[in-house]
Amino acid sequence: MLTRGTRVELAVIIRDRAVAWAVAQSDVGEIDALNILQATLLAMKRAIEQLTTAPEVVWIDGTQCPPLAYPSRAIVDGDRLVAAIAAASILAKTTRDAILVELDRSYPLYGFARHKGYSTPEHLAALALHGPCAAHLRWFGPVRQTGFAF
Repeated sequence: MLTRGTRVELAVIIRDRAVAWAVAQSDVGEIDALNILQATLLAMKRAIEQLTTAPEVVWIDGTQCPPLAYPSRAIVDGDRLVAAIAAASILAKTTRDAILVELDRSYPLYGFARHKGYSTPEHLAALALHGPCAAHLRWFGPVRQTGFAF
């Protein structure tokens, strides 16, 4: 619900003021092998394991928690209800956007810096014209529909 500029400004404040924070990811191969939910839970687990201060409780936005060594609680719409989840969401989105800007430098034909990986008409047109690149998820319907081999 925040603008990109507001997220960027808040990310700086969050990194500066948080007791601890970490961002982690799953790569394309993991997402394709595990599925998007399991890969997301894996990335959450990685981020929690990187924290320099042990959390008393881990708040997760969603319906499931990854297996953790700490108490955890999943909350649907948690990014709207819990400040810590909202802050984590801001850090995750600004990190994702930065990664996609970098990815755009390697694969400029796809417009990753503009559409941030979403299925916009621009993204789908580039995919149809050029076929998928190494960054595309194999399970993504429009990628499978291109008929290109990997």
